[in-house]
Amino acid sequence: MKLFKLNAEVREDLGKGASRRLRRTNDFVPGIVYGADKAPTPVMVDKPSLYKAVDDEAFYSSIITLNVAGKAEKVVIRDLQRHPFKPLLTHIDFLRIDPTHKLTMNVPLHITGQEACVGVKDQDGVLHILATDVEISCLPEALPEYLELDVSKLEVGHTLHLSDIALPEGAESVALSHGADHDTAVVNVTRPNISADAEDTAEGEEAAAE
Repeated sequence: MKLFKLNAEVREDLGKGASRRLRRTNDFVPGIVYGADKAPTPVMVDKPSLYKAVDDEAFYSSIITLNVAGKAEKVVIRDLQRHPFKPLLTHIDFLRIDPTHKLTMNVPLHITGQEACVGVKDQDGVLHILATDVEISCLPEALPEYLELDVSKLEVGHTLHLSDIALPEGAESVALSHGADHDTAVVNVTRPNISADAEDTAEGEEAAAE
């Protein structure tokens, strides 16, 4: 897993007006740190390092070291707010983690073997990716950067489900914990759609051949 470190300071000036003033300085992004049976701490996060981190997919499913006024805390992202039309971050929520308690996170799903997929390469099928992340529950030490699912042997008409994804030891799918009825499809291969006009043309050609 990648290591992410951010620097922050305690935010003394609170309220919407204070947050707007802070963003105008263009040096920090307002945020808050909460959880682990501790009082919430309003913070302002160093903007350059945060903007660099958010471009990395792994940042959203990683344990982050947040240095607040010289004290390091282990956190994960719980919410990241963006400006509705400008490329700006407006607020970030961090959740403190407890190494003895499980946390629930959405982890990116990487589909591998697409170029070798039997259903696409040999059977002229179309690959459909139906999920891009998976919600899992695990202790912080077992949190993966991402999950992988190999589709190289997937044939036309076949589907892979949540239960086909290998999880790290100690991790479980939140959906599957609710029962087999929640074993949703993740990826499948289908035959390409043939338009009505193409079907009519094919039928006409067959009739002419007869």
